[in-house]
Amino acid sequence: MRVLVTSSRITFALDIIRKLGSAGHTVVATDTYGGAIGSHSKYVEAHAVTASPRFETDKFIADIVELVKKHDIDLIIPTFEEAFYLSARAHDLPDSVQLFAGSFDKLARLHDKASFKRLVTEAGVPVPETIVATNDEELKAATEKFEHFFARAAFSRGGVGLFTNTGPLAGHMTVEDCHPTPDQPWLVQPFTDGPMVCSYSVIVNGRVTAHCTYVAPEQWAHSTGITFLAVDSTDTLDYTQRIIDTLDPTFSGQLSFDYVDHQGQLYAIECNPRPTNGVILLEADDFARALVGDVEETVVAVPGEERQITLAVLADAFTEPLKHLKTSLHDLFHVKDVGSGWHDSLAMLWSPATLVHGAKMSHGKRKELLGALGDDIV
Repeated sequence: MRVLVTSSRITFALDIIRKLGSAGHTVVATDTYGGAIGSHSKYVEAHAVTASPRFETDKFIADIVELVKKHDIDLIIPTFEEAFYLSARAHDLPDSVQLFAGSFDKLARLHDKASFKRLVTEAGVPVPETIVATNDEELKAATEKFEHFFARAAFSRGGVGLFTNTGPLAGHMTVEDCHPTPDQPWLVQPFTDGPMVCSYSVIVNGRVTAHCTYVAPEQWAHSTGITFLAVDSTDTLDYTQRIIDTLDPTFSGQLSFDYVDHQGQLYAIECNPRPTNGVILLEADDFARALVGDVEETVVAVPGEERQITLAVLADAFTEPLKHLKTSLHDLFHVKDVGSGWHDSLAMLWSPATLVHGAKMSHGKRKELLGALGDDIV
């Protein structure tokens, strides 16, 4: 199979490239700048730079079409939010190629946290009480209803734009920073105490073929995980299949869900209709076979499997040394890096190029680095 992997800057995009390349598939990698880590893996046959899907959508689609034809691509695997642009313009792609993502209306229903809440409720999956605010007054009233609240935009991604009065992120945003509209509403929920639990799934024709449930013992700035530990998947696998059955029994693509574990009960919080770091915890051969539906039963990541992004753990240790140094030092010596065993070290040497790209995206303005890093692909 000949595969095009987009947004190769992402750590788990590099992992997907390695897994497919090691399984004998031909992989071409793309991003909007030449220094993306995945583009420099030894497992890619070729790599290319495309226009930004966000800022130059027509040119981006034209670039992808050209690459599909040039490299005779069978399957496109988006790894970040360029999935929305590709899905919305799927009719412009050659008939010979498959886009491994759902239709745009299905992705939008999953990504919009308001419609996601309605979907999972219909599927019988537990979800916290939720108020949808469409203007500043509704948002203020909703936050006053709960002694402890958690709010975020209906269209947002993890770690960016979180408003709460409880926990380590309290005070990072104020109600004056948030401006809901009917087209861009905000969700307000009671702050549900408990650890975040995440899942990642490969779905082929409505069936979960590979699945991983994991927690992030170490996080960067209390948001994005930098260490990943596989845990039991019994509940999240059942919930994922229920959601797919309700959404579209013919769905194919990659879906990732976030839950809060509140006293042993998982509550669904949001969906990223794309891969996340959970893919790193799956075995390469299992992932490659699951991608084409070549498994009799769902492949599930083994609980206890653990990986870390070593460079991020090291950086985090010195960002808040009093809080993280002891734990980070333990991880550095005892947890395998995401690149362990691949003998593909050249790829990660390009990591500084991603930071430079993020700095360019911020245009010299003070901005959260997590947000700036993906500005041209969100």
